[in-house]
Amino acid sequence: MATLTCPNCAANVKPDDLICFTCGANLPRSRRADDDVPAPTTVMQEYLKPQERPGAISPAVLRLAFPTGNVEVPAGTTLLLGRDPAESLVAAAFADYENVSRRHATVAMDDLGHASIRDENSTNGTFVNGDRVLPGIAVRLADGDVVRLAADVSAEVVLPRQQPDPSSLSRPDPR
Repeated sequence: MATLTCPNCAANVKPDDLICFTCGANLPRSRRADDDVPAPTTVMQEYLKPQERPGAISPAVLRLAFPTGNVEVPAGTTLLLGRDPAESLVAAAFADYENVSRRHATVAMDDLGHASIRDENSTNGTFVNGDRVLPGIAVRLADGDVVRLAADVSAEVVLPRQQPDPSSLSRPDPR
């Protein structure tokens, strides 16, 4: 496998990375659409210090499977989706989509593993399962939902199955 370097800081990067994990720069995308390459994954890691957390944080991770690559948002974090590289860590994924606003939408995973998306007053709208999200209003996401930015970019929402709390399970009384 060829070693690639970040054009901004010269750090080693993987061919499927969307951003440089050393300096945060967006990496150029030179693949053709007909290339048979697995979709890259970008992980947003903006964690609070352990002493700032009010309780245990869910290990759940929200995955948005876009055609340009997967975006992963761990519990306790938010991520701005849009074309502005100064604002969005995943701007390279939307660079070819002019209908996507520079600050389009924010996805969030709370500490309990609940996912949501909020439109950031985008020009062409944010949609969940075909329904428009009102600007500034967070809409809860569920596993299997389809998120669309403008008319061009859709992603499937992938959330881990929530396991029931074992203390809430009970057996029928055998008497």
